[in-house]
Amino acid sequence: MSAKKAIEGISLTPDPFGALAGLHCLPAGPKATSDTAQVIPAKTSQRGQQNTKRGRVDIVRQTAHRGGKAVTVAKNFIGIGLLEKQELAKKMQKACGVGGTVKDGCIEIQGDKREEMKRILTEAGFQPVFSGG
Repeated sequence: MSAKKAIEGISLTPDPFGALAGLHCLPAGPKATSDTAQVIPAKTSQRGQQNTKRGRVDIVRQTAHRGGKAVTVAKNFIGIGLLEKQELAKKMQKACGVGGTVKDGCIEIQGDKREEMKRILTEAGFQPVFSGG
């Protein structure tokens, strides 16, 4: 019966912010502005920026063992995984309008598409270099 008396004095659904109403030292909330556009501060960190120094990539045009057909090969990628190579290959195929694949860590694109490959690799942050024939 004594437990019942203790519960009678306390509300079962207390207001969690009721105790804060009596405090006068709290700072005011954010001011409402009429503009809906928010100002985004300039980034001081390089964490969100694209890496533009990802290393040298060789671009070679080959015809050997392909029945005389030319294939453009990008090789010597450093620090790049298979998934990113496949994404780059897909982007190159779409831009060039041809087929291609990723074999032995190299991206192969059908035809002589060295300039298009150079542009895409430069956008991805690599330093493409034409080598071979």
